[in-house]
Amino acid sequence: MKALILTNEYPPHIYGGAGVHVEHLVREMAALSSGSHSFDVLCFGDQKRIDPRLRVSGVPGVYPQTSELQRPRLGDTLLRNALMTGSADAADVIHCHTWYTYMAGCLLKEILQAPLVVTTHSLEPHRPWKKDQLGDSYHATCWLEKTAMSNADGIIAVSETMKQNVMDLYPVHPEKIRVIHNGVDIRLFCETYRPETLKSYGIDPDKPYILFVGRITRQKGIMHLLRAISLIDSGVQTVLCASAPDTQEIAREMESRVKKAEQEMGQNIIWISETVPLQDLPVLYTHAAVFVCPSVYEPFGIINLEAGACNTPVVAAAVGGIPEVVVHEETGLLVPFEAQEDAEPKRPEIFAADLAAAINTLIQAPEKRRQMGGAARKRIENQFSWASIARQTMDFYAHLIKN
Repeated sequence: MKALILTNEYPPHIYGGAGVHVEHLVREMAALSSGSHSFDVLCFGDQKRIDPRLRVSGVPGVYPQTSELQRPRLGDTLLRNALMTGSADAADVIHCHTWYTYMAGCLLKEILQAPLVVTTHSLEPHRPWKKDQLGDSYHATCWLEKTAMSNADGIIAVSETMKQNVMDLYPVHPEKIRVIHNGVDIRLFCETYRPETLKSYGIDPDKPYILFVGRITRQKGIMHLLRAISLIDSGVQTVLCASAPDTQEIAREMESRVKKAEQEMGQNIIWISETVPLQDLPVLYTHAAVFVCPSVYEPFGIINLEAGACNTPVVAAAVGGIPEVVVHEETGLLVPFEAQEDAEPKRPEIFAADLAAAINTLIQAPEKRRQMGGAARKRIENQFSWASIARQTMDFYAHLIKN
């Protein structure tokens, strides 16, 4: 079997959960293939790798960046899709990740006469804040997603909730959708104690801290966490690994809210605004008393797996696929969430208060945190290894090729 993988993100250019997914999925599938299968990856960038089982070819940006362009991001994406379409070799199955590659996937399905698989890492109509990021191009990304769902021979949903969301939005038969969860690298993400690493970031290793890891975007709910900070028990540090703001507007709002929260708390918030090196993430997760995921939209939430794999309990909003990752009162605490049409909470002040209450509950119960962390690690080892995810994905490929 020869599989063609189309993706925006691929190492070293990774900024979100979809990129983490593709990196580990492809690596694990290639490792499991034992020479009987091969994988071609076409991605955005300048990557180049050739070996018998895995070939990676980056597609560079070619769109001229001039002030006259109205939609440079969309134009660049569509041109890269055209290049992908023109350069792809024969394949037995085509696998697309995110709207950035849907046009190429649909065209190559017809050109190569091969089944098309689409992994739904998120759904555009459920992310209305993307309008701030993409402008009127957002209508095109929604259309691309709808077109891909209609043309796909198989759809991988990263959670049961995502499967239902796909069926609610698009006329897709449930037999076409297979739920295959995200995974986590349990060798990398494990208990890793290095107090000196904390000190290098300005974190006091002798004081408890709560941890947030994510992009600065409405989706990740960081503004709600900043509202909750003033309600958290005194003496608890807040560490925000928050980078890559969607827009300049949200970047300015982030700066303003951090300053306001610092004033209300009377102590500094440790805001790490650059991407944290991968080798440091397990350390930050391990030493944290609680990992907090205040996302208002999260089809799955790999970060919660990363934290749990490091034996750290999670406080998270009960949205999307998160309840399939965080087991309430067993591996963490889930905070009720009622959304309005734009996916934001109907009562943000109540949501912030509930976040703070859940965090305080665990801060005050170290033995409960230890038990939850251990239970999280055990569950992740049993259900969410990338080897298991890779095998399920390859089985789905084989099923589609056969049929």
